[in-house]
Amino acid sequence: MSKELQESWERFLNPNVLRTNLITASIYIATFEILKESIIGRIRDFFTTGWDETGIQTDAKYQSEVLSKNRSPVYASFQWLKEQGAIGDNDISLFDQAKKCRNTIVHETVSVLEGGLPSGWPDRLRDMISLLDKIEKWWIINVEIPTDLDFAGKEIDESDVLPGRVAGLRMMLDIALGSEEESRRYFNEFIKQFHGS
Repeated sequence: MSKELQESWERFLNPNVLRTNLITASIYIATFEILKESIIGRIRDFFTTGWDETGIQTDAKYQSEVLSKNRSPVYASFQWLKEQGAIGDNDISLFDQAKKCRNTIVHETVSVLEGGLPSGWPDRLRDMISLLDKIEKWWIINVEIPTDLDFAGKEIDESDVLPGRVAGLRMMLDIALGSEEESRRYFNEFIKQFHGS
């Protein structure tokens, strides 16, 4: 057995390495999917008129004002968000880089599990979280708050807004990648709240 092959098997069979690579790859893919759902789903929901036996029904404007912009629902949605002033070209470029990394993880799984995620993945993960935060805050500040009578006439500081998807994602990162104490904090607090101390 060559030295390179031996080292490859050692990395793959090492529980700490394999576990870390599996968790990290899973977190990366989950973050990408949460971001993608936010990009597409928020707009689709905005144009939803109801449901019937065939599923979600959307206003015809969803097709003409959003989906007609690109064959890809993600990039059509990006174009709509850009036209609304929610994002810019750099945001789309950052998404493209994150997508390229995600595709490597998904299509080259064996090499990722034995050798680790592609270089630069922590930056791409931060970019995705930042973009998710930007898009979610835009919806909250520009759509949800103006249409919620509870907030009528109130001044809202955007820096005080923590979108639920971002909070959930941060919680997932703490649980999956944090220390044992950080990982158990949410569970312990949940148990305390619902079962008493």
